[in-house]
Amino acid sequence: MQFRQLEYFVAVARERHFARAAEACYVSQPALSASIAKLERELNVTLINRGHNFEGLTPAGERLVVWAKRILAEQDAFKAEVAAVQSGITGTLRLGTEPTASTILALPVAAFCAAHPLAKVQVASRSSATELHRQLREFELDAAIAHFAPADRESLQVVPLYEERYMVLASGDQLMPHGDTMTWNEAAHLPLALLTPDMRIRQVIDKAFADNGVVVTPQMETDSVASLYALVGLGSWASIVPHTWLRAMPVIGKTRAVALVDPIVRTQVSVATHAATPGSVAARAFVAAAKSLPLAEAFDQPMPTEHHVR
Repeated sequence: MQFRQLEYFVAVARERHFARAAEACYVSQPALSASIAKLERELNVTLINRGHNFEGLTPAGERLVVWAKRILAEQDAFKAEVAAVQSGITGTLRLGTEPTASTILALPVAAFCAAHPLAKVQVASRSSATELHRQLREFELDAAIAHFAPADRESLQVVPLYEERYMVLASGDQLMPHGDTMTWNEAAHLPLALLTPDMRIRQVIDKAFADNGVVVTPQMETDSVASLYALVGLGSWASIVPHTWLRAMPVIGKTRAVALVDPIVRTQVSVATHAATPGSVAARAFVAAAKSLPLAEAFDQPMPTEHHVR
């Protein structure tokens, strides 16, 4: 059994199409098909249901694809480890994050890149915690920053980074009374624009309202932090955002941010990697860089805005 055979097999499982898999692997379709057929003979099992086209994996194929992804990830990790010994960490760190957590990425990414100047970082920033868990588990990401609930932590190594608190953000005094705080019950009466229900922060927000006996139906929903910020900037909507969000995207002009109270809701944001050891050298280095930063203290400093929020 060769690594190339596993690469071809994983590509077919991912693409669910022989021609597309061959194209992704830069090989002819006959060569790819012959390589997978040889793998089946070596293992003495049928891995793929074949008709005129790809018709899915067999039970043995479903099991093998899990192992194949892990074997290939370990191969990549070993190569990166050897390269790191020779010249430092190189290659690309594949980093995932939820939309609101993406606003704090500059700090740990800067620390990682300063320590490892030959490395690159590729960020995917619009996935839910559930999707990030899947991508980590299937070795599509090296690390992810998100709100990882206990149910999300299977097969993951999770390291807490900081806690979020929540703010109401609105443009225009007509949407909010003057003051530094607002209750969740008061916020329920605002015209709200929120992230989509699959996002963990939205689930936290919905639970906080429900705990106060309120069910909120936002007028606008989006999976983009930038879109949310633009909607608030129009002056027609308010939103609920983490206090950390204001560090990267400070409020300006008529926009105001006030703390949500009764209760003060706090949620843990963590960095996660696959639990397999030793794992990716780049992922381990990124976790170390993130852990070295006093993120909680940094986010509790006064905001660089016209309206300081404490």
